[in-house]
Amino acid sequence: MTVALIDSGLGLLSTAGWLRHLAPELDLLLLLDPEGAPWGPKSTSFITDRLVTAAHAAVERGAEAIVVPCNTATVTAIDALRQEFEPHVPVIGTVPAVKPAAVTGRNIAVWATVRTTASDYQARLIADFANGKPVVRVACPGLAEAIDHGDVAAASEAIAYAVERTPLHCDAVVLGCTHYPLVAPEILQQLPTGTTLYDSAEAVARQTLRRLDRTTESDGAMGSVDVVLSGSRGNFPASAHAYSVGRALANATRVSREALMPEATCLPMAAPAV
Repeated sequence: MTVALIDSGLGLLSTAGWLRHLAPELDLLLLLDPEGAPWGPKSTSFITDRLVTAAHAAVERGAEAIVVPCNTATVTAIDALRQEFEPHVPVIGTVPAVKPAAVTGRNIAVWATVRTTASDYQARLIADFANGKPVVRVACPGLAEAIDHGDVAAASEAIAYAVERTPLHCDAVVLGCTHYPLVAPEILQQLPTGTTLYDSAEAVARQTLRRLDRTTESDGAMGSVDVVLSGSRGNFPASAHAYSVGRALANATRVSREALMPEATCLPMAAPAV
């Protein structure tokens, strides 16, 4: 069984890693779009067109489920994608883990791209799931792009900028962009001690398995990991090797829980994805 994950860049690594960890026998088809990246600043029509085109290519290659491990793409085009492919091919989107963070009673900040932060979708998500608690919305310009390039210095600067605009009383930070878990240890290092991060990658992977009626019990087989770059078969970008989960996927090996959830980060599992 083949599962396709579509994103403009490395934001798909964490969700792909969780799928590989939970169900290593699945064949993964990872569709990146270096020619169109980053999607964040692009128009709705651009993002929708790239996403739908990639999804058609994935289905032609045998994909039986489509995962959109990107908050921006989910906000922008998930409805169009579902209208095109469901019910025959399940489409799983990604939303920030606001609900599980709110349940804890903590003071919440949501870090996301500029586009997602400004979206009505995120505003509705907060209104629906924050239990009436105030939520600080923090845009993180340049962070996803730095992570895509494997630029540790630029990522650190972008994180510092986001930390400056995150009130000290916020002891829970929801990672509202799927790139951000790749640098979770650095984020926690710069945030005040005791801050907890919330991420949705594991929940998206588990929701994918539910939609496919699959369990997390592996038969020991190892599926393939194939990469498509803007429509052409290719290899992982060199920058993917900057991250432990990227190296494991590039080598088509098992992905450990430690590679996905370093001990220092303590990322709780989020509520089910959309």
